[in-house]
Amino acid sequence: MLISNANLITLGDDPRILERHALYIDGGRIIAVGQDSELEALYPDAEILDARGQYVMPGGICAHTHFYGAYARGMAIPGPAPRDFPQILERLWWPLDKALDRESVRASALVCLVDAVKHGTTSLIDHHASPNYIEGSLDVIGDAVDAAGLRAVLCYEVTDRDGRDRMSAGIAENLRFKAAAADHERLRGTFGLHASLTLNDESLRDCADAMPAGAGFHIHVAEHEADQGDSLVKSGLNVVERLDRFGIMNEDTIAAHCVHIEAHERDILLERGVWVSHQPRSNMNNGVGAADIDGLLAAGIKLCLGNDGFSNNMWAEWKAAYLLHKVVNRDPRRADGMNIARMAWQNNARLIERFFPNLKIGEIAAGAAADLIFFDYQPFTPLTAGNLPWHLLFGFEASMITTTICAGRVLMRDRQLLTLDEAAIAAEALDLAPAVWERYTRNAQDALQ
Repeated sequence: MLISNANLITLGDDPRILERHALYIDGGRIIAVGQDSELEALYPDAEILDARGQYVMPGGICAHTHFYGAYARGMAIPGPAPRDFPQILERLWWPLDKALDRESVRASALVCLVDAVKHGTTSLIDHHASPNYIEGSLDVIGDAVDAAGLRAVLCYEVTDRDGRDRMSAGIAENLRFKAAAADHERLRGTFGLHASLTLNDESLRDCADAMPAGAGFHIHVAEHEADQGDSLVKSGLNVVERLDRFGIMNEDTIAAHCVHIEAHERDILLERGVWVSHQPRSNMNNGVGAADIDGLLAAGIKLCLGNDGFSNNMWAEWKAAYLLHKVVNRDPRRADGMNIARMAWQNNARLIERFFPNLKIGEIAAGAAADLIFFDYQPFTPLTAGNLPWHLLFGFEASMITTTICAGRVLMRDRQLLTLDEAAIAAEALDLAPAVWERYTRNAQDALQ
């Protein structure tokens, strides 16, 4: 396929804007980048996809999400409003994950994948929980991702809160799926852990022993002060220290949030090469505070951007990250636009490449993955590589995305989904919702006792 008549935004370490350029794609990768006339002469038999002068750039990447949370939209929480994050877990998320069965796991994944394609998010790292449907749950999600045509890294959330048998089943599901997805073109597995506050020492040891030394994990870290308090009671150590004692912290591990870590914990994360993901919309919604993203980046932490189960409109996450830290710190110099871009395109791309080590992702260049979006943006001030982050923050909207491509396959063209039937998926999810909500409500009422 030859994408012609495009204005390319290459991203990568040295972003460039190439006007009236073309891309030749084969085998899921970008083979050549050049002038329209040059590539049309080189590949005269290629199928042409005319970008009609639109901007073309690499697809968005989400470093941390939860497909299983889709059924929370519009759902009522019994009793008084939760007063803090621990109550949100106990009365919303844990009763909801217990309400999920095979069909609702599939439906919740599919509606999130529709959302991702429409918003140009082509790679996602998901963290799943469904304690009443563990074995095979990652296959169901993986099949949905495969049908959508997107790229994803999946894991199951191991926790003690549902008993030792289910904790062990979670370990088994992570190991099984990681092996099953090892050779898939667009799927990989990692090892999910909930958080230090719901894992005892025995379980952490079981998880660490189940994986080869140095293998990575995906875990929530110090999202709220309760995680730190629990760790100090259990071990006399802060969360990062405690997890590090079990070998959890390494260069393939994703530590989500890190809102309430201390300076010596940051040093451990840096020394171990851990990836940290920041989720500003979720942090605001849960009232947990704001991570010191400027300090983390300045220290050299590999800081990425996720959404924690909010919409897969990662451009909204860019904007939230840019604004949140200015108001929290009452300093408009915080969360500089280039730092937001560094998280969202450079660090996110390097993170997803850890799982696809033979593939360059998040850049328009020969040999890179053909994960691309077209967007119809009409700048009325000069757009350059130097001011690109601020155009994306202040001018670009996800509604401008017209076409989404992953691994060289067109998933949405001119805003028409090609791999997923949005109306049918929404109708199926809606049919399942009353039963899911009924089970959730029973579980949430039990939590009030």
